[in-house]
Amino acid sequence: MSDEPAENISGGPDGGGEPDEFVPGDGDSRAEAVVDALGELYWRKAYGGRDGFECLVRTILSQNTSDKASQPAHDSLMDRYGPADRLAEALADADRDELAETIASAGLYNRKSEVIGEAAAWALREFGSTEAFDRFVADGDPSEVRETLLSVDGVGPKTADCVLLFAGGRGGVFPVDTHVHRIARRMGLAPADADHEAVREAIEAEVPPEKCGFGHTAMIQFGREYCTARKPACLDDPEACPLYDLCDRVGIDEFDGTVVDPAETAVAGDD
Repeated sequence: MSDEPAENISGGPDGGGEPDEFVPGDGDSRAEAVVDALGELYWRKAYGGRDGFECLVRTILSQNTSDKASQPAHDSLMDRYGPADRLAEALADADRDELAETIASAGLYNRKSEVIGEAAAWALREFGSTEAFDRFVADGDPSEVRETLLSVDGVGPKTADCVLLFAGGRGGVFPVDTHVHRIARRMGLAPADADHEAVREAIEAEVPPEKCGFGHTAMIQFGREYCTARKPACLDDPEACPLYDLCDRVGIDEFDGTVVDPAETAVAGDD
């Protein structure tokens, strides 16, 4: 298992289209300005091209864990149950204990094996085959695809949006994970007490569709390198954070060095 790449190649080497040099825009919204600033830090990525059901499984494995933990589980699962174009058929018939053992490195493996097995059975009932499901994800109406995915037990908004982005290659999709949820509220791009769906809606309304996918993965990288949960770079020095001038620093007290969840500031403001 190799380390995570220094640059997120989210669509993979065969992802949708050729990655090109990032060119900042001249949009009026601060959310777009943030994404443009992130573009000067990180390489712009290609999206799409992944098999839909494999992408769904990969995203389920990533829930509540890191890429370093979930990637080996994905690799082991594909070694045992692949190829990708027959994955739902193989997983629907898989022994749950064997599947759980296969994906153990991802954590919560008993629950995840149940979710994956049930998702595979559902995909076959609804679409008849892995390949038909993959075509639906790639070619179906995005809102219908999202609604359909959300009907599956264990599939939440972030998982559905990741499938739309990385398998469907859809523009205007900005999945919200824990990093994006924290940073968007901390920077003031969404209300301090916004839930994941409200953050997604706020960002997607302000960022051009073609920049949403890139913004999602770049913001995650920024959260890992600079805007961490407990000790954001601005606490060391304003110049330590490349996005300092674009940030409201909600929940951050630079004088006493404390950090709280932005939602706590919203509650305090109501007193």
